[in-house]
Amino acid sequence: MDNIKYPEVEVPLVGEDGNAFAILGRVSSALRRAGVEKEERDAYYAEATSGDYDHLLRVTMNWVKVD
Repeated sequence: MDNIKYPEVEVPLVGEDGNAFAILGRVSSALRRAGVEKEERDAYYAEATSGDYDHLLRVTMNWVKVD
């Protein structure tokens, strides 16, 4: 994806198939470690949880680099 919001933040998601809470936790932790403000992390969480599992994956791939 060319328009990743935080391309410097890489999150491995291998082995997290179907576990939305694990994905949310990994991404939130990675954003925190990268120094992203809490308000911005909360915005990710709100956007990611505003739809189904496929929506969560799309939002995550728009916010961080997924491995």
